[in-house]
Amino acid sequence: MAEGLPGEDFTKDIAPSIFKDPYLAAKPEMVFKNFSKTYPTPPYNIYQKYVSFFGQLFGLCGMCFFCPCKNPYNTVDQGEVGLIQTFGALSRTVEPGISYVNIFSEELTKVNVKVNTRELPPQSCFTRDNLSVLITSVVYYNIIDPQKAIFSISDIDKAIIERTQNTMRDVVGGRVLQDVVEKREEIASSIESIISKTAAEWGVHVEAILIKDLTLPLSVQDSFAKAAEAKRIGEAKIINAKAEVESAKQMRKASDILSSPAALQIRYLEALQAMSRTLGTKVIFMPSADGIEKIVHSRGADQRHPATIDEEPENNLMRRVNEHFLLQEAVND
Repeated sequence: MAEGLPGEDFTKDIAPSIFKDPYLAAKPEMVFKNFSKTYPTPPYNIYQKYVSFFGQLFGLCGMCFFCPCKNPYNTVDQGEVGLIQTFGALSRTVEPGISYVNIFSEELTKVNVKVNTRELPPQSCFTRDNLSVLITSVVYYNIIDPQKAIFSISDIDKAIIERTQNTMRDVVGGRVLQDVVEKREEIASSIESIISKTAAEWGVHVEAILIKDLTLPLSVQDSFAKAAEAKRIGEAKIINAKAEVESAKQMRKASDILSSPAALQIRYLEALQAMSRTLGTKVIFMPSADGIEKIVHSRGADQRHPATIDEEPENNLMRRVNEHFLLQEAVND
């Protein structure tokens, strides 16, 4: 890029690592372990030398398209490692790509080093309380040492599955059914820790073990369903009781507020207003409790002083009665 162009400064500021090494942008995120290695082999005898020589000779002919001889170049795919045995002994391991193999004296074995997923068939296990449970699990593992995985055991996949099933029976057998149902992750972690030690000796790394499904007998399922229903009913009763207690508290607060003199006076006025709105209704004003008490006291005072009633003029009493009836008619209208 020419000096002074804006693209150069932008690239250096925003993506300096890509600017320094453009190939980093095209590199895959997953980095595979380098398994390429050469192992020492004993020197060839005369027979081995002749076999190796003719293998190279016929392999050279096999490179021609029209020759029926076997092509000595083999392809190892990505995610695989090639183990080459020379006269039955491991001589070297090769990385993915094209590798030369002597068609007479050497043999190529491809080993998958990607993460394998194996779903274990349903396994019947007995818990510590003598209840049967059917467990379906999944194991994730990958080969980290192809030499051990191929030459130390005949069938690595079958060995991992069998080992997982046996360990699962042992772990589940030491727990009660309630723990098996509620602590799946803990049980799976225990199985994984036990298997990992043995798998490491086989050149295998166990990534994870998951308990996929649990199948309980019908009688046990009914018991769990009844227990869950009883738990839900108990929780509902507790919630209702708390609601009733809260409601009682609120009603008590409302009662305290409404029993105050000011609240009673407001309710009294609201009742009068509601009654006055109805047409053809006669409203009779009753005195309040305080008014009744005053009337009683006044009557007692009148009885003690009867002369005061006789002294009141008759026309004044009639005037007060007329004013009272006029006030009632005005309220009704």
